[in-house]
Amino acid sequence: MTTISVLVVDDHDLLREGVSACLASFGDLDVVGEAPSGESAITAVSRLCPDVVVMDLVMPGIGGTEAIRQLRRDDAGLGIVALSSFSEARRVREAIDAGANCYLVKSVEAESLARAVRSAAAGQSAFSPEVTRALMGRAGPAGISSLTAREGEVANLVAEGRTNAEMADHLELSIFTVKNHVSSILMKLQVQTRTEAASVILRSRH
Repeated sequence: MTTISVLVVDDHDLLREGVSACLASFGDLDVVGEAPSGESAITAVSRLCPDVVVMDLVMPGIGGTEAIRQLRRDDAGLGIVALSSFSEARRVREAIDAGANCYLVKSVEAESLARAVRSAAAGQSAFSPEVTRALMGRAGPAGISSLTAREGEVANLVAEGRTNAEMADHLELSIFTVKNHVSSILMKLQVQTRTEAASVILRSRH
């Protein structure tokens, strides 16, 4: 079993320790460190080299969003889960634009948090239902309307943070076919990553 190393960042000791204990209860997740601020998170990532960072957004100093931006600039492959008390569209978009793979509210269940960490480690996205509703915008790029019916189904699953294997099983397709659909979706939406695609898809919904 592959183990995913995780750094937990939150300025509230009890919340940080609670998240760490929650994640440590899953056999495939290894909490390798904690940090109480954005600045200390950047230092800890450099020292510990975790696969995923679970980042609170509202903290003294540079704050979670700016820390995410700096971490993403330094490591394009780092998995980043934003974990916040707030689900307003503006905050969510700021975190995603800064480089977060996933955005969850702190009321999230343990299994959903663990699933998001796994998604982030794989470079995929995941959002709390409250976040999905907040991101539902009125208009999206022209590329949305160019998706085929099957690509639309795949796109919705991409927005849910599903893996290729999960999508293949759900749609009864081969993984090869799913990968081709995902590549086509990225091209039509003019984005580079699944996280960017998920953000565009969620903003385009009415």
